[in-house]
Amino acid sequence: MADVPLRIVEGQALSARQKKELLNRLARIEGQLRGVQKLIALADAPSDCDAVAQQMSAARKALDRSFVQLLTASLVTQTGDAADLDDARSRAARVAALLDKFA
Repeated sequence: MADVPLRIVEGQALSARQKKELLNRLARIEGQLRGVQKLIALADAPSDCDAVAQQMSAARKALDRSFVQLLTASLVTQTGDAADLDDARSRAARVAALLDKFA
């Protein structure tokens, strides 16, 4: 089955541009993980584990960066659409709670 591009829907959480940037970043990470799988499958010598560990670390850091990008984009979008200062604070607090919970 061929990969079908995801349909990006307009919403209030993220702009279409922000979603596209995140999806592109995640596609690159997916490619990194496929590379890690190949390295593991082909690992023969103990030094091969060094290469696997290095690539896993790079993928983990890339995923962490995408997490920060998600929360930053969410914060900018949601507070920018706020009706007033109290609404902006409430929305920022919601994003801060996500950061506290998952970071």
